[in-house]
This record gives sequence, C-alpha cells and structure tokens, in this order.
Amino acid sequence: MNIVLIGAQGSGKGTQAGMLAQAFGIRHIASGDLFRKAIQEQSELGRQAKTYIDRGDLVPDDITVHMILTRIAQPDCDAGVLFDGFPRTMAQARALDEGLARMSRYIDVAVYLSVPQEVLLRRLTGRYVCRAQQHVYNIYTRPPKVAGICDIDGSELYQRSDDRPEAIQKRLDIFFHETLPLTDYYAGQHKLVEVNGDQDIDTVHQTLVSRIREHLRQG
Repeated sequence: MNIVLIGAQGSGKGTQAGMLAQAFGIRHIASGDLFRKAIQEQSELGRQAKTYIDRGDLVPDDITVHMILTRIAQPDCDAGVLFDGFPRTMAQARALDEGLARMSRYIDVAVYLSVPQEVLLRRLTGRYVCRAQQHVYNIYTRPPKVAGICDIDGSELYQRSDDRPEAIQKRLDIFFHETLPLTDYYAGQHKLVEVNGDQDIDTVHQTLVSRIREHLRQG
C-alpha cells in the first residue's frame, strides 16, 4: 500500500505519518529527513538542497524526484510507502505516478490534514528540535521537561533556520499556492481523504486510520 500524506508545515503530518506507517506496516519516507541527512553528510545533493531550504524555497523537482524514487526502489519499501512532504507540486505528483508505474505500483490513497493558517503559525513559531536525533518539541503545545533540553537524549534544542518567522510565512504561502492543488489532483483520481488536523494527536490518528480503511474498502 502506498499513501500520500498532504499537510502544511505544522499540521502534524510528520507525527501522524510515523504512526500511520506503523499502523499499516509500511515504510515512512519523509523528504525533509532525506534532505537533512544529505545536508549532514555534506553530500553534493545536500549542498544543493541547503541553499533552497535555508531560504524557505522548495528544492527543485529534478533533485527531489530523483532522491525519492531512488529511496523507494530499495527492498525495505516493497511492502509499501507513506510519503511525508512529497509530492509538493503537481509536477512532482505526476513524476511520482510515472515512477511508481514503472515499478508496477501506484498511490492507493492521498490524505489531506486540514489545519487553519493561524494554528499553523502558532505551532511553527514554537517548534524546536534536538541536535542529536531531531526529536520535535513545541514551547506552546509540547514543551520539554527542562527548557532547552531534549527529554529523550539530553541534547540541546534549537530552532531550525526554516522555522524562523520570515521563512515560515514563505513556506506556508508556497504550500497554499503550490501544494494544496494536489488535493484536486488526487480527488480527480478518487483517492482523496480529508481529515481535520486541528484536534489532539490520538483523535487525528484514529480518524486517519478509520477513514483510510473505509476508503480502501470502497476502493
């Protein structure tokens, strides 16, 4: 099974993606994690991507698509993939469909986590991650037990360059203008499920699992 999870930065899609992947026994593929790994390793792809990410811009499609298709061709993705943060544009969605078709695979369902812009802004401006393992906290909604320190591994918490106010607004503008149209793309394929993401984590997760299973049954 292959699932696309669509949601603006701050919608909770990273958290929900990990939970959904576990619930359905498929691999969670987050484009952001792949890029951060490439940046940390200072690979050529990482250096190219960093210049765009630091400005809050989308990484060009040719770089992103190549990275994703290479990753999902690996054996641990054979049972299925949950795509988190990809596709982000219509061109990427079409390239993903074409790439999957070459592997005799396809997208089963696309889920949109809907969250109001004002809620997204509050979540994002309060987001911090730890340096060791990128565990995510929010000073408003999920603060660490000790300020500035990760509860899990004790490493320092910091705010990523793409979580600063000017970059956040730019990323949200990009999402609503360039990524949100994907909901129409997948609705046209009768694959779209929309869920209210402005609820507690467990409620959103239970709703997602229920709606996805319902969609697959109706399939």
